[in-house]
Amino acid sequence: MRFNKTALGLLLTLLITGVALGQDKDKSLGGIKGKVRVETGTASGVTVVVRRGETEVTRVETTKGGDFTVSRLSPGLYGLTFRKPGLSIGTIEDVEVKAGKTRSLGDRLILTIDEGSIAFLSGAVFNADGHSVPGAKVELARILEDGSTKKIDGRLTTETGSFKFRLSPDAAKYRVTVKTDGREPVTKDVDIDGAAVYRVALNLPPKP
Repeated sequence: MRFNKTALGLLLTLLITGVALGQDKDKSLGGIKGKVRVETGTASGVTVVVRRGETEVTRVETTKGGDFTVSRLSPGLYGLTFRKPGLSIGTIEDVEVKAGKTRSLGDRLILTIDEGSIAFLSGAVFNADGHSVPGAKVELARILEDGSTKKIDGRLTTETGSFKFRLSPDAAKYRVTVKTDGREPVTKDVDIDGAAVYRVALNLPPKP
């Protein structure tokens, strides 16, 4: 019985000592937090790679709102790399981490679209005389497998009668529709099958 009490006392001492050491170790470490914003789409799922020089230390992913927190980092200077498919790669260098503190980077990083990994649907609207039509309403819809359509975007043509949509490079079929001046709508279907520029011209019929 005495041995058991002694062993129990030793175990409790070790546990208390371990907790104290763990707390002291936590105080000697720091962290980094921040918020990533994106030009288009959602800021969730951005991979944040934490580096010391060229060596990766750890990585995390942003939340739905673009927030991230990296903890338990030794004091020193770090670099961060931000990656997400379809977006440009972002970097921040020389981020200093101090013991017992979490460095906040705020929301100063914005990831823009990587134009080499998306599809552009570019077009123009012309009247019956071949002149460009500014201010025409252009709608973009995705054609679903059952033949129905789902509107996903819309805008007015520029002063030169042009318009442009940014799309996922995944294979899909889209329908472009232009409406203006009370005339019958004009539509054209376009197949997208990769990152490229797809061009379309829409010619309006004469006014009734």
